[in-house]
Amino acid sequence: MPETAEKELWEYSLYIPNDPRAVTVSRRTLRLILTMHGLIGLVDTAELLAAELVSNAVRHTKGPAALRIRWSPPGVLRIGAWDTDPEPPEPPQPLGGLLDLEDGRGLALVRACADLWGWQPLARGGNRGKVVWCELTAAA
Repeated sequence: MPETAEKELWEYSLYIPNDPRAVTVSRRTLRLILTMHGLIGLVDTAELLAAELVSNAVRHTKGPAALRIRWSPPGVLRIGAWDTDPEPPEPPQPLGGLLDLEDGRGLALVRACADLWGWQPLARGGNRGKVVWCELTAAA
């Protein structure tokens, strides 16, 4: 892992319209950011998690959304999706019973693949909504 990725805090935000194509844009942007920071080992899992979070933000709200990515030393990647709905997300169901369904697996996958996840309401600068986030810890 490059020393810059290991020691420096960095953060990116990608504001996206309420459009299903935003999921693909978010995944590709995340892949590029992680690759440029030398975190290629986190890309596949991070991409899956970001796609689920952004997909939920776009699917379940009518307003814009944002993908937020933050690296904190000594090795925690936080991925968040902001949306305009201040209501909490539906609690994730156990993943085992959802494998054959097309819908309803998003937060179950996040819970299964992330080291930590949660959500928080937001009200900043007149913007209301919430952020659903998850964290991945890089192996040393």
